[in-house]
Amino acid sequence: VLVRSALGGLLVYLWCRWRKIVLFERDGTLLPGIAAGILFGAEFVLIFIGLEYTSVARATLMINTMPFFVLLGGHFLLGERITLLKLCGLVLAFSGVIVIFSDRLSLPGPEAIKGDLLCLGAGILWAATVLVIKGTRLTQTGAEKTLLYQLVVSALFVVPLVPLSGPLLRDVSLLATAAVAYQAIFVVAFTYVLWFWLMRNYPASGLSSFAFLTPAFGVILGGLLLDEPLSWLVFVALGLIVTGLYLVNRTARHLSSD
Repeated sequence: VLVRSALGGLLVYLWCRWRKIVLFERDGTLLPGIAAGILFGAEFVLIFIGLEYTSVARATLMINTMPFFVLLGGHFLLGERITLLKLCGLVLAFSGVIVIFSDRLSLPGPEAIKGDLLCLGAGILWAATVLVIKGTRLTQTGAEKTLLYQLVVSALFVVPLVPLSGPLLRDVSLLATAAVAYQAIFVVAFTYVLWFWLMRNYPASGLSSFAFLTPAFGVILGGLLLDEPLSWLVFVALGLIVTGLYLVNRTARHLSSD
């Protein structure tokens, strides 16, 4: 978390300097920015600890409960009312995730439930981050500034936890280094900026539902790039996910046009 946030934050800051994007101004975003950063950092701390106890498949399923909590919070906090069609769409999409991992949900060990709960907590914190951004002045500021709040605060947030995580450097390899670089350069400095830009312009519940595509494409790319087996269940799951996304966003479009 620390290395990824620090390196990604540096790249985003240099981008802002190059594009002359104003970052330091009194716009009422400091407190919500700090709150979003703490939630962001805590989310990934829970994920990394949870993966010590449970499988990647179970963790992914727990984390991707996020849209349900966004839907619930959006109803009470953002005025994005829950409709039956939207709820059915989310259930369909989440059912697709369950289908993908239906043959991989066996307990990997006696402490797996602990990891499941930690990753479920990470999903709740992810949803809380979305709600903080959508419900405060952060939704009116630039995507780069919103991201920098989270990267800087989360990096500072995890610093006291570094001594508790064991050796600072372990399992150093070309693959591990490439993975960190990929996350910092592409995931953090590019896709996160795009995510926060989308968050400013679209309803939270409709946008967050696209998180259901993450495990689906993960399994498909695992088959294409890593020769992992692809079964017909994957394509059934994708059908459920696409149908669910259509229902959720069809409802969102109708509400925005009313």
